[in-house]
Amino acid sequence: MKFSVDRDVLADAVAWAARSLPVRPSAPVLAGLLIDASDPSEGGLVLSTFDYETSARATVTAQVADEGRALVSGRLLADICRSLPSKPVEMTLDGSRVSLTCGAARFSLQTMPVEDYPTLPQMPAATGTVGSDQFAHAVAQAVTAAGRDDMLPVLTGVRIEIDGSTISLLATDRFRLSHRELAWSPHTPDETLAALVPAKVLGDTAKSLTAGSEVTIALAHGGSGEGIIGFEGQAPGGVRRTTTRLLDGEFPKVRSLFPPEHLTIAKVDKAALIESVKRVSLVAERNTAVQLAFTEGVLTLDAGSGDEAQASEAIEAEVNGESITTGFNPQFLLDGLTAIDEAVVELAFTQASKPVVISGAAGEAGSAPGFRYLLMPRRLLS
Repeated sequence: MKFSVDRDVLADAVAWAARSLPVRPSAPVLAGLLIDASDPSEGGLVLSTFDYETSARATVTAQVADEGRALVSGRLLADICRSLPSKPVEMTLDGSRVSLTCGAARFSLQTMPVEDYPTLPQMPAATGTVGSDQFAHAVAQAVTAAGRDDMLPVLTGVRIEIDGSTISLLATDRFRLSHRELAWSPHTPDETLAALVPAKVLGDTAKSLTAGSEVTIALAHGGSGEGIIGFEGQAPGGVRRTTTRLLDGEFPKVRSLFPPEHLTIAKVDKAALIESVKRVSLVAERNTAVQLAFTEGVLTLDAGSGDEAQASEAIEAEVNGESITTGFNPQFLLDGLTAIDEAVVELAFTQASKPVVISGAAGEAGSAPGFRYLLMPRRLLS
């Protein structure tokens, strides 16, 4: 194996492939990054990682003198590539070591047995495409409510529902629920599919595929590749492709939690509300709520009780309906507010003991916001 490649292209591709390497691999070879140099007409240089759950594959253009394969420490190679001078990189396999030369810098890396490395899963057939920036933003909003408790693995995922030209993203940790809808271009117009994808993998992948204009989503619907979802996008110098295993289990039927009507609807300036929650919550003891009292034209926030520190602040609010007083975990409230794009947020209530639905206020054209955040109230201290 012998090839030369642009330093920036190599460093970017290696960093992208190595980002999903396991911190504590179950086998030493799973800490490796597979370098596959082939005829340029077949892709040139392919860099891959796989831990039996998530795979990453970066294809870049390289000048290949001798074809071959080598497996080296992925994190070490990423650190080395990041530190190289801005000159062409040449890599050569010599026996059990890989030599890397860039300008006056030279490195020699020990290889691991290629034959022990698992075969990467095949990408399912493409289901459709979506704008890369739009998808990354929608996923970032959806994962806000995803669970982080590995004892409840189903809740650590984001449910992707495909219904024709619409994708819905749903996540919940039992205390809050996020719902994001966005348009996309399906290959089959009337396709209806669903998948439960690990939230962390989905978030990292969507964020890493914004170099190109589109992301291809590949989801099997029976037969080969079922249980796997794949994402592919363009990047400088080549293509990025990742797959991950879907989570097993039944995601709770959460859509029905959004109430069809509300008794109280309040509209508040988002920036003012965020700053007020941050200030007032400074005196809120751990696991206690910040109280929100909505009356005509005013939202009053309170925190603290008894002999402890207390805080209170009032801000303007457009309140339609009955006055209502409730309380929320301040961090969960801030998470939802900061995920909303609109400058004015709408908080919709049925009653104080029921969840609030937070969204951006509809625009002048009456267009509905694509993101909704449902948050359970917390018991207020008397």
